[in-house]
Amino acid sequence: MTAVISSETLTEWILDGQELAVLDAREQGVYFDSHLFHAGCIPLSSLELVMPGLVPRLSTRIVWCDAGPDSDDPELATRAAAVATSLGYTNCHVLEDGTAGWAAHGGELYAGVNVPSKAFGEYVEHTYNTPRMPAAELKALIDADADMVILDSRPMNEYRNMSIPTGVDCPGAELVHRVKEMAPDSDTLVVVNCAGRTRSIIGTQSLINAGIENRVVALENGTMGWELAGYEVARGHETHAPDPSDDSEKWSTAAAAAVGKRFNVHEIGANELARWRADPQRTTYVLDVRTPEEFNEGHIEGSVSAPGGQLVQATDEYVATRNARLVLVDDNGVRATMTASWLQQLGWSDAVVLAGGIEGHPLGSGPGTRQPVPAAPIVKVAELAERLNDHPDTTTVLDIGSSLKFRKRGHIPGAWWGVRSRLEQAREAIGDTEYLAITASDGQLAKLAVPEAQSLWPKTTVVALAAGNKGWRHAGYDMEPGFDRATTDANDVWYKPYDHEGDVVEQHMRDYLTWEIALVEQLDRDPTVSFPTFT
Repeated sequence: MTAVISSETLTEWILDGQELAVLDAREQGVYFDSHLFHAGCIPLSSLELVMPGLVPRLSTRIVWCDAGPDSDDPELATRAAAVATSLGYTNCHVLEDGTAGWAAHGGELYAGVNVPSKAFGEYVEHTYNTPRMPAAELKALIDADADMVILDSRPMNEYRNMSIPTGVDCPGAELVHRVKEMAPDSDTLVVVNCAGRTRSIIGTQSLINAGIENRVVALENGTMGWELAGYEVARGHETHAPDPSDDSEKWSTAAAAAVGKRFNVHEIGANELARWRADPQRTTYVLDVRTPEEFNEGHIEGSVSAPGGQLVQATDEYVATRNARLVLVDDNGVRATMTASWLQQLGWSDAVVLAGGIEGHPLGSGPGTRQPVPAAPIVKVAELAERLNDHPDTTTVLDIGSSLKFRKRGHIPGAWWGVRSRLEQAREAIGDTEYLAITASDGQLAKLAVPEAQSLWPKTTVVALAAGNKGWRHAGYDMEPGFDRATTDANDVWYKPYDHEGDVVEQHMRDYLTWEIALVEQLDRDPTVSFPTFT
């Protein structure tokens, strides 16, 4: 039986400085509406795949929460704690009455995702008075062919989707590392943008903290502000800021060292890292803040790809244990130190840099390891295609991947959509079937769902599509658009403003920007949140 704790106890635990993982078991789209500031989102539907990376130490003190007894699934946190316990986690608790109980206790609840990082971005702008430029002023400078560079602080996939005309991709941790190649003349204006606010604020302040002589400003409200002002974005561009020359690297190394000193960033060596990783009483994350391409080429075994700009703006997507040790890795210390400087300001006092980076360590290649899942009956893509063709009336496909991908990227023709943690609803909607193939983006999640579905369809042959939707698509089979066969509410993921279609997009942009700006006001009402101050 999982122990139940009160909101008073959780408040004490949040403030006691010890390691703690507060985890919300609801789907991201439900979590988005209202959750605790310190709660990371680990949906029950993907818990086995996500939790080992986010909470790597099995004895970590964990508190699970959901919406409370009056919600659609009042036992969700208890179910999640049971699954976590089956994985070997030994210190699980459930928050009494969930978020409803927290609010009744006087606790603050937040909407949105990546709230700690987003709120911190607004805090930074208020604290440092980070300079910004409205879209109309930037448009006039572009039209006048002014001496400036526009650096887009998002990853390439976001930049490729939409960018400011003449902008160049340079994700957050890369800014100090590469800026001198883009703006060697101190008279050149540097404009930093993202889609909204956080990454442009943090990126701009990074360059200012690094002591660059150029004038640096954030594009106010990013590409959303640009489009809301009536201007067209560019699409399909792939221009990335170049690697630094020797002179540029010399400047960035000195600049990052000064920033590290200001914000109390320390280094540890390989021996200390080995001791930390072997310590059963503390959690140590090893986070490689270089680009994903560099990580794939070679990385320290057991490290995780966490590009620095993304790590700062979405810390909860990489680490879920508060007060853990974060060891940041790069090749020359610049990106790791700049990232650590922000994590220190976010309150991660044990965020350090690995001296010498990857040099001298045994390296692995590729995207890193995946969580293993139990074996399950599978069907290959060609076999399923043949069965759908020959026996369409007795063959059913259930897609338990993202509703967003189901809509936007398409799905196997005739497939139903559902959520793994709500398979009972799928059973009711689909009814009896002779053959049920479960699929998702890949085969891992589908394999986990097979035994659960088999218990609900005891007379049915239940299998997982081995390579998932990805394998179906790569084999050249058609994908069907639309969202006609949903078995539950499409609130499994948060739909970003750009994910919506039609006339509502602009209103979603405005709502998002309003939400971000208002976060800083909530911080004043929340006694469990404080950011350290530095001279």
